[in-house]
Amino acid sequence: MNCNLKRILLSAAVLLAVPAMAQLKMSSPKYHGMDPDKLAQVDRVIEEAISEKTIPGAVISVVRGNEIVYLKAFGNKSVVPTVEPMTPQTMFDLASVSKCVGTTLSFLQLIENGYVRLTDPVSRYIPGFRPWKNPDGDETVDITIRDLLTHSSGLSPYIEVDAYVKEFGENSPDSLERYIATRVPRHFRPGTEQMYSCLNFITLQRILERVTGEKLYEYAQRHVFDPLELKHTCYFPLVDQPAVADAEKLANLCAPTEVQSDGLPLAAKVHDPIARRVMGGNSGNAGVFSNAEDLSVICAAILNNGSLYLKKTSDGKGRVRILSPAMIRVMATVPPENDPSVGRALGWDKPRTGPGTRGDLFDPETTLAHTGYTGTSIVIDQKTKTAIILLAHRVHPYDEGSLARLRALVSNIVAGSILY
Repeated sequence: MNCNLKRILLSAAVLLAVPAMAQLKMSSPKYHGMDPDKLAQVDRVIEEAISEKTIPGAVISVVRGNEIVYLKAFGNKSVVPTVEPMTPQTMFDLASVSKCVGTTLSFLQLIENGYVRLTDPVSRYIPGFRPWKNPDGDETVDITIRDLLTHSSGLSPYIEVDAYVKEFGENSPDSLERYIATRVPRHFRPGTEQMYSCLNFITLQRILERVTGEKLYEYAQRHVFDPLELKHTCYFPLVDQPAVADAEKLANLCAPTEVQSDGLPLAAKVHDPIARRVMGGNSGNAGVFSNAEDLSVICAAILNNGSLYLKKTSDGKGRVRILSPAMIRVMATVPPENDPSVGRALGWDKPRTGPGTRGDLFDPETTLAHTGYTGTSIVIDQKTKTAIILLAHRVHPYDEGSLARLRALVSNIVAGSILY
């Protein structure tokens, strides 16, 4: 695991240049055709959210093309048990944004390398994976890989861990796979409706692990995070992983989340109950920790058709490709079989109606987005070559409030600052 982290103490209230470890160059908004005064309005809406106690703090990055034009930290990383200021290097529990940057990017590599097809039935990889049956029982339809990636499988959204353990009598990744395969309801004919489900991405994880012979966290590290030279991105914690040499520094760098029954918040432990209590941190639905700079690199690679020229790579070549242009195109497209008004591309949200996280100004035809329960979000507009990374931990110290409006406001400000 490539998480030897060095904590960098910087002011949380000023715009900061990217440290030497970051792979993207810091540039001015004006150079990239943006109005810096309009872009600065982001400060106001974030500071208002902090003053209203919607969030204790946040880090925001804005990318144009392959450069960062805005990177700023606000407020506090922690308010319980001690108050600590936020820095741009703070790592966040990405929650469901892990589905995009970990599971999706990893799984799509299997497709473009000829190991898996979108039309393959899940039962090809998980024997006994139950298909959908109509109420009369005279018709069955297999759930496919595409159904999982677009949340059109019909699988239940989630499981309550205690109830699952009580009913099934086990608590392990293997038993959860069997539970999903044989017990979880199929609510509709696959491909005809959409229902967001963490179980879809846990199933994708289990398929990836069968095909590659690697744990998801191992595969993502070797084939996505390491090639992009990401030093602050990893799955954490992992029960079967050797102790991390800088574990204390890593814990200090991670923003804590919700206060538990012992009066202390979760720190460097994934917030999602399935990922933490059943999967041990190695989970397809959650578990990635990262910071704004590393996520900016991932977004820039997507904006540049799956590849990026880094200032420095370990092999001296400079350019790194994580996906092909063809795969990026398919990833960003709502399959014709799916309801376009709901708008689920492969692993990403792409709703054509309602503003949502992308706000009111970005083109719904060219914008991808995803949110995480803890308060994280990514917006990527391929038309303007712009990405917004908003990292806030709204679940600290308690799971309260909503960031829906704040996310849209930030997106509107960024979109409105683009002149050309």
